[in-house]
Amino acid sequence: MNPLSVQLYTVRDLMAEPRAVLTRLAEIGYGAVEPYDILTDPTGFRALVDELGLKVSSAHAPVLGDQSEAVFAAAKTIGTDTVIVPHLDPARWADADGIASIAKDLNAAAEKAADQGLRVGYHNHWFELESSVDGRHGLEVLADQVSDDVVLEVDTYWAQVGGADVPALLKRLGDKVRYLHVKDGPAKNREDAMTAVGGGVMPVAEILAANPAVEWHVVELDRCDTDMVTALADSYTYLSTSGVR
Repeated sequence: MNPLSVQLYTVRDLMAEPRAVLTRLAEIGYGAVEPYDILTDPTGFRALVDELGLKVSSAHAPVLGDQSEAVFAAAKTIGTDTVIVPHLDPARWADADGIASIAKDLNAAAEKAADQGLRVGYHNHWFELESSVDGRHGLEVLADQVSDDVVLEVDTYWAQVGGADVPALLKRLGDKVRYLHVKDGPAKNREDAMTAVGGGVMPVAEILAANPAVEWHVVELDRCDTDMVTALADSYTYLSTSGVR
């Protein structure tokens, strides 16, 4: 089992002082991070994570578009092999043609990335699950159309908010899923604040057991009513001591 990772968007309000926040994450016990801004100073970021003994599980980055070559170079500099598209316009998920165009774009990006020893991923929100084509979630329709060089990072919380049975979804998606965003909370409305993992309604143990192809568990809390670093510490304690992993 790989070490637990943290999506650094969780601590975005603290990233003006990256050394302090990454040091704290390492002290909590996290062994990896998933950055969301790798173009600003990839060399400096690599030096910092190396110094702290952290791995880079993956990175959210603008893979689709004219920055792709810079993204691929930065990914190699920071020491990850996977760059993940974090968000696309929800309107593109409205119908089968829109989803097919997304698959085409991801496949083209993945082909370029593979030439450099990298792979491309896609991270969902709720709308990819609310979207439906012939009774199937839009994310599943996409999974059928992307190449083997494209992986999925399933945000388990947003998938549930979008109406999916998350463990069943993960089983159906099979080995396309290599990353999970693990988060918790009330999982009813998009605006609800999240909680430390283990403090909400998500069936965390069942989710983590659903798909053996998953390589990384990445903790992310988009927003939280409590102190964010405390919530990350509580999440780490739950995930590392409760037997769910």
